Amino acid sequence: MNRSTALLADVVAIALFALFARIAHQTDDMPLNVMGWLSTWWPFLLGVLVSWALIAGMHLDGHRVFPAGLMTWAVTVVVGLGIWAFRNGDIPHWSFILVATIMSGLLLLGWRAVVHWRKA
Repeated sequence: MNRSTALLADVVAIALFALFARIAHQTDDMPLNVMGWLSTWWPFLLGVLVSWALIAGMHLDGHRVFPAGLMTWAVTVVVGLGIWAFRNGDIPHWSFILVATIMSGLLLLGWRAVVHWRKA
């Protein structure tokens, strides 16, 4: 798997993360629609892109769980939740932090684990 494919897998993983979040948390103020999904997606997508700048700069193998996957996960969560906090003027509730961290980790590390398992 090349870098472009691994980056695309992360972009798709975090897009699914945002879609699942929108489905789970739709309200009258934030209905499930494309604009709501994009609003949820872009802060975490920015985190993925920052992590990939680091992966490229450090010449890491982006499809490996360690260190690239763990770094992608951590950077994505910090950037995504940091932007959320800035946009909302408040620190996210601990349950939101927990769920966002776990779900993004499952998606960002999950595809890497499958690739590793298939190679083994």
